[in-house]
Amino acid sequence: MNEQKAELYKSIFNITVLVSSLGYFVDIYDLILFGIVRIPSLTYLGVHGSHLIDSGVFILNMQMGGMLIGGLIFGIIGDKKGRLSVLFASIFLYSAANFANAYVTSVNMYAVLRFIAGVGLAGELGAAVTLVSETMTKETRGYGTAMVATIGVMGAILAASVGEEFSWRMAYIIGGVLGVILLVMRISLFESGMYKSIISKNVVKGRFVSLFTSKDRFLRYLNCILIGLPIWYVVGVLITFSPEFGKFLGVTGKVVAGKSIMYTYIGLIFGDFISGYLSQYLKSRKKAVAIFILLTGIFILVYLFSHALSTFEFYLLCVILGLSIGYWAVFVTTAAEQFGTNLRSTVATTVPNFIRGSVIPITIFFEFLRSPLGLVYSALIVGVITIVIAFISLYNLKETYGVELDYVENI
Repeated sequence: MNEQKAELYKSIFNITVLVSSLGYFVDIYDLILFGIVRIPSLTYLGVHGSHLIDSGVFILNMQMGGMLIGGLIFGIIGDKKGRLSVLFASIFLYSAANFANAYVTSVNMYAVLRFIAGVGLAGELGAAVTLVSETMTKETRGYGTAMVATIGVMGAILAASVGEEFSWRMAYIIGGVLGVILLVMRISLFESGMYKSIISKNVVKGRFVSLFTSKDRFLRYLNCILIGLPIWYVVGVLITFSPEFGKFLGVTGKVVAGKSIMYTYIGLIFGDFISGYLSQYLKSRKKAVAIFILLTGIFILVYLFSHALSTFEFYLLCVILGLSIGYWAVFVTTAAEQFGTNLRSTVATTVPNFIRGSVIPITIFFEFLRSPLGLVYSALIVGVITIVIAFISLYNLKETYGVELDYVENI
């Protein structure tokens, strides 16, 4: 038993897992940084009052739109040229965009650079999960991907701390520096053996349209995307606009977006670890995800119908919400496990980015309902819809715990 544990620890704490984890750490730092510095940066650019929400939604949607496009580009590259090519190209792009973001002078310039950063950010997680999944055994890969997500989301805590201690411009510069450091660290990584085994074979790789030419593949792909809707509903609506919700719900004290994000991601750290471990313990990805979607639904209701909370109680609720949406690692791992080696990177990279991109229709729908229904009930309707869709999609997915990944899709 001790030898088995030693082998497990050795497989999890290897260079591929650790460097992939740090890559996602930097990715998360940059991904949520705008939500943290939204108000001070936009105020500096002359945006005030209700326009802070309007401009915030616009820039956030540009970033997420970039991730949609970047997910497609880097997913295909990962299957055609290799997993490592994505890990190098993506971090170079979003690090450069971070440096440039420190010197924006207008909202439109801000939006364009967040779009470019989004394109770069899109490649990180999918390539990392694909590489880790293909280099670990089928019995332990769930631990490896959970480690990537658990360490990765700690980047949000650093972003929140930096956003509080430094100016918004310096926060972007620090993100760029972290990216350059990680770029150097990635020289030590090796390509996936599974991928190398199909390079010389006559196998079609990274053909995105093939996901839509087969009903079975299309439904697998669509369901993989939709189970993640509640995650980015919570982050993109409830947490990003927590100052507005806090004021409307009568929170005693000022709610700061940066702190809400930080506490949510503290919850995510524990959620990703617990959901990853739970999926291994239950030997079921689906059961673990179902439990966390249910918890998310419950705490969405608690968040929206709590009144006169202290700031401590509100931030504690953010932690609990973060924990409940902490099935991100299992969600992306499940997507990677649903497809063969010649499409795995395309799927694992596009799925999380389509979910991140779902912030666009979610926030647009939320904004559309906000005028006639008010802040709380518009958020409630959007939240309930995401939960119902997620449960239906999860039901339609096949169980992938322990499945063999060394195969190709016939396309």
